[in-house]
Amino acid sequence: MNNPKDWPEPIVRVQSLSDSGISKIPDRYVKPPTERPISLGRSSLQTDVNIPIIDLQELFNDIESRRFSGLTSSVVEQISEACRNWGFFQVVNHGVPPELMDQATEVWREFFHQPMEVKQSCANSPKTYEGYGSRLGVKKGAILDWSDYYFLHYLPCSLKDQKKWPALPVYLREVIEEYSKQVVNFGGRLMKVLSANLGLREDYLQDAFGGEDIGACLRVNFYPKCPQPDLTLGLSPHSDPGGLTILLPDQHVAGLQVRRNGDWTTVKPASHAFIVNIGDQIQTYNGT
Repeated sequence: MNNPKDWPEPIVRVQSLSDSGISKIPDRYVKPPTERPISLGRSSLQTDVNIPIIDLQELFNDIESRRFSGLTSSVVEQISEACRNWGFFQVVNHGVPPELMDQATEVWREFFHQPMEVKQSCANSPKTYEGYGSRLGVKKGAILDWSDYYFLHYLPCSLKDQKKWPALPVYLREVIEEYSKQVVNFGGRLMKVLSANLGLREDYLQDAFGGEDIGACLRVNFYPKCPQPDLTLGLSPHSDPGGLTILLPDQHVAGLQVRRNGDWTTVKPASHAFIVNIGDQIQTYNGT
């Protein structure tokens, strides 16, 4: 369990606040007026727009056979256009089994509904943030997001510590090990396409991010029901600092919003799709 002295204030689990039946959220979760959903332009969301959805089946068949031609040239161009115009896109037929995606979602849902004493045994600290958490940063008096999370290192192997992985539910570690392996494999194939679209050799980005020692981490966000959603955010507006974020969304809750040309678009998740976010490091390279 984390040492309370590691944090500037006592840690309060957002799920506990939600489950208590409060009708008013604590002040520490109330965003300033200019940062609330309506002030950020979310009152006029684009409901008839979605980020691009790209079918990768033919492309990945050709990658395995070392061919980038014919039909796949269209898929490669779709990825290039989505990266340039959105920085986000959804992918289907990506190679990760749908049943494994469902299992990963379910085991984490089961974890967050474990008794609090079980979750607290996995509590994190600001030293690594690995484990069960409810805030980032140690600034005293900070306005917090309405969410809990679990953060883990998967790669490189030198950072991977399965002692920090939850012991319950009993099959979580097995499922997440296989899920993480499959997603890392998918990410490696996708980076070959991104390298080609940048006019680089296909292994360039993989090598730039560490080659066999590439870094990969997993963060699971849990957003408890909020009695005043107009005053707070589950996750504040941000960009992702790494190379790629591969997001497995909740199929039943459209929560992710993407800003483009000053407008917010709520992403409508496709069935068993991943949402890909091009991170700051690849965007920076593409812009230089």
